[in-house]
Amino acid sequence: MSDIPSVPRSRGRRADAGPPPPPKATAAPAGDEAHRFPCPTCGSDLRFSAAEGTLVCDHCGRVERVSAIGRQEWVEALRELDYDRAIKNDLPAGDMVTVRTLHCESCGAQIELNDGEHATECPFCASPVVTDTGASRQFKPSALLPFAIDEATAHKAMTDWLGRLWFAPNGLRQYARKGRRMKGIYVPYWTYDARTRTAYAGRRGDNYVETHMRVMNGRPQPVQVVRTRWRSVRGKVARNFDDVLVLASDTLPREYTDDLAPWDLRELIPYRPEYLAGFVSEGYSVPLESGFSIARAKMDAVIAGDIRRDIGGDLQQITNARTDLSDVTFKHILLPIWLAAYKYRGRSYRFVVNARTGRIKGERPYSAVKITLAILAALIVAGIAFYLYQAQNGGGFTPYPGTY
Repeated sequence: MSDIPSVPRSRGRRADAGPPPPPKATAAPAGDEAHRFPCPTCGSDLRFSAAEGTLVCDHCGRVERVSAIGRQEWVEALRELDYDRAIKNDLPAGDMVTVRTLHCESCGAQIELNDGEHATECPFCASPVVTDTGASRQFKPSALLPFAIDEATAHKAMTDWLGRLWFAPNGLRQYARKGRRMKGIYVPYWTYDARTRTAYAGRRGDNYVETHMRVMNGRPQPVQVVRTRWRSVRGKVARNFDDVLVLASDTLPREYTDDLAPWDLRELIPYRPEYLAGFVSEGYSVPLESGFSIARAKMDAVIAGDIRRDIGGDLQQITNARTDLSDVTFKHILLPIWLAAYKYRGRSYRFVVNARTGRIKGERPYSAVKITLAILAALIVAGIAFYLYQAQNGGGFTPYPGTY
């Protein structure tokens, strides 16, 4: 089997099944990217509560429900967009949006800004940044997974994880446990669909056993030798790929985000600014075409597995494969993470938590003192063990002749 299965179809609830139970709320404000929602009571900003699925005011406690999602909104949000038309800039205006973004010079993050924001701290590397107030046209997110775990739960997951890293410096663990707030971030992703038909040529190897007589210790003995009989093969395989997931940002290492999987893509809901209230939204920095190149590599790995299974036998060699693609479509979606960026001794360290499952991944420094102590302790234990072994086997310490 291939190591990269095709991703399950992220259709969410069926469009013909009617609207889901109300995800709760107020109507979205005017403007494509108006992510700030003032509290009607006190004027403070509302934020989306992962625990309750509502907009809440931390200042006065007011709770606002998010309006129910209609059937047509589900259909529009989860439809696929034509890849070829997108490359030719031929998509309808409704699939595009104008956003203001902030570019972090330290880590390259593209951070979407609310109206009136002109300076902030980068949530990915904790560097101070000043915004470029220019606007750009981008593909509009069509769907997202809302936050499902709150900051306190994510912070506990991080501190527990750090506590298990014995070689991490005590200073970093203490710094992380001081209660500095984590950032809730919506990270951009592409999903790609495609129909593939692949014609291949290769070789199939079938193992068989030959028995030979060999002289061993002066006597002939039968020895079995495994041989492989090869023959040329040709064939065709087909596969429909659905929602192959590709990170649309270079800010976080892909091995981090890949380790946060799996994502429950079947629970995608239509994009609404209300769900972004109180969180940071990162703009995509990996272009649609570049993302598709990454998706193609994932598809090719799956197709190679299909070919090997189709060839059969004990061993397989693929000498040539030509894949034709059709009906290529895509979506731009947002997935939620909790992120902590700490500076320790002049260097930034990041910890990311899947805001749906609590799965965590991070980078950490190593304490030279702890590593040295561990090595010394291991050497001492090994020395004691060797001494005891020698003593038990008569090879221990021999007194100087004449002592007795």
